[in-house]
Amino acid sequence: MEKSLDEMISENLRREIEESGKKKNEIARAIGVTPATVSQYCSGKAQPTLATLSRLCKYLDCCADDILGIK
Repeated sequence: MEKSLDEMISENLRREIEESGKKKNEIARAIGVTPATVSQYCSGKAQPTLATLSRLCKYLDCCADDILGIK
């Protein structure tokens, strides 16, 4: 079965966070959300807004295409 967009985004975001070596607490502080919100993004319970996605990409030094699964 094919993954949903939400599942793909959360999986890709978890991978980018893991590869960055940064902790969710420091990411949350840097992008202006709570650590619980970052956890929700990683679990697929919530999705970042475009503005938050932009801040995530800048902080994690990755491309939005990588998180959105655009090839």
